[in-house]
Amino acid sequence: MTYARPAPCLPSATPSGAPVRAVRTGTGALAALVLATLSAGPADAAGRLDARYVLTVAGVELGRGAVTLKADDSTYEVSGSGRISGVLRAVSSGKGQIAARGHLTDTQMVPQVYAMHAESEGKKERARIAMASGGVTSTDVHPPLKPLPDRVPVADKVLRNIIDPVSGAFVYVPGTGDLLAPTSCDRALPVFDGRQRYDLQLSFKRKESVKTKGYEGQALVCQVRYKPVAGHRPNRETVKYMQDNEDIFVWLVPIAGTRLMAPYKASVSTMIGTALLEATSFRAAAGGGAAPAAEPAAPE
Repeated sequence: MTYARPAPCLPSATPSGAPVRAVRTGTGALAALVLATLSAGPADAAGRLDARYVLTVAGVELGRGAVTLKADDSTYEVSGSGRISGVLRAVSSGKGQIAARGHLTDTQMVPQVYAMHAESEGKKERARIAMASGGVTSTDVHPPLKPLPDRVPVADKVLRNIIDPVSGAFVYVPGTGDLLAPTSCDRALPVFDGRQRYDLQLSFKRKESVKTKGYEGQALVCQVRYKPVAGHRPNRETVKYMQDNEDIFVWLVPIAGTRLMAPYKASVSTMIGTALLEATSFRAAAGGGAAPAAEPAAPE
């Protein structure tokens, strides 16, 4: 297996320069919240979600993205695209795509493939993970990461019973109870993104009313704690900051026609301000829809 440097922050490409380097860890964690904070599972019925998001840091827009999910009773597909926007667009460019697919069982999502491709300032990077029965079977990440003596190695033993970031973007609530029950937050996620292996612990914080184009109603707010396992450098200031960070939250809302919930909003405190990813459009409906999930709408 090969491993590369940490994934770029949302959208899936980052420009060069001090402003982005300063927020890399915080916005990277924010992307992880959206694409990797939640254990996923099968839908009660076929359904589709088309959502658009905007990313800001300290109130300044940095990026926009679009995500599409399509699921039936046995398979799922998720895809997304993102690009640099706002003030950074004047000095840099960046864009990227993410995708995942897999099978649905009676109790959980079983990912098969995760892929990420990003391009910024003429530089490209990619990640592809193949999985079976919850374990990693192969990983291809480029560019490769230079070995460092203080980096915790990613051993095969920590790559069992994992979930990839994209497949992990949706929480499954079995049974017939309230999707917005506080217990829906209570879960720990073993995430592998091709570069780092980390755990995310969710716990219930509160309920909150939210409103955007396509959705108005209650959201379940979960607090998230980050625990690095492998692929990180323990003595780095940013790693220590995120481990101690108690200001990471995700807002979950139901997807119509299913027992699935999706991120409506996510926030994380960074060293220069709060990074916030919020839906500007959230359209969910029972049934699969006409277009495949592999063709998401471009960000606005």
